[in-house]
Amino acid sequence: MSETVIHPISYDAVVIGAGAGGLSVAARLVAAGKKVLVAESLARVGGRASSEQIDGFTVNIGAIAIEKGSTFEETFALLDVELDLREPNPATVFLIDGKIINVAKGGWGMLLGGFTKQAAKIGAKFADARGGDLPEAKLTTKEWLSQYTKNETVHAIFRNLCAAIFAANSDELPARAFLTYFAVKGAFKRFGFCPRGTVGLWNDLTDAIRRRGGEVWLDAPVAALNIENGRATGVDLVKDGVTLRVNARAVISNIGPHATALLPGAEAFGGEYIALATTGPKPAANIVINFATRERLYDAPGLVTFGRTRRLCNIGELTATCPELAPAGWHQYVAYAVPHPALGDFDNDAEVEASLQDLRDLFPGFANAKMLSVRVMRDGWPAQRSCGGYDLPQTTPLPNVWHVGDAVKPYGDGGTQACADTGRSVAKLALDALAAA
Repeated sequence: MSETVIHPISYDAVVIGAGAGGLSVAARLVAAGKKVLVAESLARVGGRASSEQIDGFTVNIGAIAIEKGSTFEETFALLDVELDLREPNPATVFLIDGKIINVAKGGWGMLLGGFTKQAAKIGAKFADARGGDLPEAKLTTKEWLSQYTKNETVHAIFRNLCAAIFAANSDELPARAFLTYFAVKGAFKRFGFCPRGTVGLWNDLTDAIRRRGGEVWLDAPVAALNIENGRATGVDLVKDGVTLRVNARAVISNIGPHATALLPGAEAFGGEYIALATTGPKPAANIVINFATRERLYDAPGLVTFGRTRRLCNIGELTATCPELAPAGWHQYVAYAVPHPALGDFDNDAEVEASLQDLRDLFPGFANAKMLSVRVMRDGWPAQRSCGGYDLPQTTPLPNVWHVGDAVKPYGDGGTQACADTGRSVAKLALDALAAA
């Protein structure tokens, strides 16, 4: 067993993990003048919203669409970092029965009106939700929708919207969470793609954190929490083969409550909380398929959501907006699918094959595609550490330990925007606690 070396520098806060939530909270803390260390176990930043190079293509690992005019953009602005995004126009369309449908002006009525006579009634329920009239928490989106229509195409659209945002099927996602996102929060209206891959944004924010005096260490997994007298005093982490004891006045975890509760030292949270942290979150899975073609498959620059499919929920041609992501002459795509079930165990091979068959059926040109990667995001590396509607609190039983990220999102929120929101709220909690200490 190697000796533990005391790191000579103490910090106001140590952040475990350089994903969307971790970097967002670190940015806000350094903007407030605090001394911060971010410890990331991987060799890159961005977590499950990063990028990799494959055969000359810049391939995103998880998230591709980053919201503009949001908490995410506000976080970058705090450190005077421009958000390097290009917005597709139109941003989103639907591909149903072979036809592209742009609902930017017509809304839900236009989308649903061609498939069910109950479109107006469903639209009215969205208005009710905006007024605070939401379904009971246990009612699933499918159950809620079944009260108004049995139309298979309408159910398929709602299933794929659930899958695209929450990585869950409509019979798994609470209707309250669905309506909170699409009716109350206003959904996903403005977003863009980074021409350097999503990791480019995280690299920009990391550079800015360092310019403000913060530190971001890569290849530095946290090995233990250090707790004394009911408070965190820092962490042990491994860097360059050496175990370092890093002292800090606050600890913020971006690895999820479950993984945090499994760290040595976490027993200080108490048995009741550890049981909640390890069994409460409902990880949501998806399948990410990256490929390229010489001939363009369809004409739409943003995200395309499908009607009736087996597993596929949406697709985006990234090179329509960001040609730099691929070598010249290639059209690069990312397609997302959600397995059945998404919140439980499933057969990897069967679910991937069902997703690929959707692509074959929808796009004959897919037969000539160059496959870049097929990534099944599940278990310890899920699409979301907890599906919307099943998130845990950001606080813990210890007064100076908090969580950020996609297991502690605001109710009915999703994506990197939700992670940025957790960074904002936890930064405020941490700053108040540091000021009071």
